[in-house]
Amino acid sequence: MTQTTPKRPGKAPYLRIATEEAFCPSEMLDIYRTILTQPQVDPGFKSLMGFYMSSPSERAQHIMRCLTDLDQVRIGHMDDAGVDMQIIALTSPGVQCMDTATAVSFAKFANDELAEGVRRHPTRFAGMIAIAPQDPAAAAQEIERGVNQLGMNAVIINSHTHGEYLSDPKFWEIFEAAQAHDTPIYLHPNTPPANMIQPFLEAGLDGAIYGFGVETGLHALKLITSGVFDRFPKLQVILGHMGEALPFWAYRLDYMHAATVRSQRYDSMKPLKRKPSDYLRDNFHITCSGMAWHKAIAFTQDVVGEDRVLYAMDYPYQYAIDEVHALDGMDMNPAAKKKFYQTNAEALFKIPTRTV
Repeated sequence: MTQTTPKRPGKAPYLRIATEEAFCPSEMLDIYRTILTQPQVDPGFKSLMGFYMSSPSERAQHIMRCLTDLDQVRIGHMDDAGVDMQIIALTSPGVQCMDTATAVSFAKFANDELAEGVRRHPTRFAGMIAIAPQDPAAAAQEIERGVNQLGMNAVIINSHTHGEYLSDPKFWEIFEAAQAHDTPIYLHPNTPPANMIQPFLEAGLDGAIYGFGVETGLHALKLITSGVFDRFPKLQVILGHMGEALPFWAYRLDYMHAATVRSQRYDSMKPLKRKPSDYLRDNFHITCSGMAWHKAIAFTQDVVGEDRVLYAMDYPYQYAIDEVHALDGMDMNPAAKKKFYQTNAEALFKIPTRTV
């Protein structure tokens, strides 16, 4: 959050659709408070939500105030930043830090609350379906309900669930449902799991500064190398934060994956039908959430294609109006810029096309 409010961005020849924007029902914070009182608390959850829910800092207070609002506070910030529409998802770690029964129940509650907010503001908000990977069958059913009853067209999964990753075939019922309903999965960061986080915590690098990207990039790579996209070739996954750096690793991923498969070094590393970079180009969409940097955006467009790179602000965790001005000013082909800001999101999230 900036200390002074920059000038409101003016009207543009495109709609600004922000595609990774967070919310949190107040009831979920009550569940989180209970979790934080338990004798054994996941260190990543304690570091993340334990901080934001207790810190008196201006940034933490801003985030907690804005997360629970689906009306005028949020819309006022959107107006000030020139954002025409938000694609909203349950904030990390969502229900994935809860026990199975609570997670399944609360995912439905959160989806109903978000759907009601979308109904109140249909031209400003669209929603993603929260699910509980703890119960893959229930998660698949919630995807169906979210699409057919709530009118949502994407799924949010906040990376690992109690240290378990979706590359495990026991979760693949979720992918089957997502592919069947043509709902992309936004693989959003979580803090590294307990068996991974300590070196990050020691350096203060467990959150958005680095740990998020490392953990979520790892998760995406596990999906690729486990053969998820060979089994579900039409499945689409969205990665934020400039693809958690994977586009910048594409060459090395291809080279070392091929070398590792040939060496037969790991039982878990099997041949794939295509190169890892091919899956990045065909099965992933990339948003710039938290990365308002033209050079990185242009490079990623070159790697995965202009049709697969989208705008996101990362509200309310990163609410920076000056970043909108910077991205409006990118030296980019006007058609590509409209794809980036508007039409890629309309196609991916099935948003009715609107004229500017």
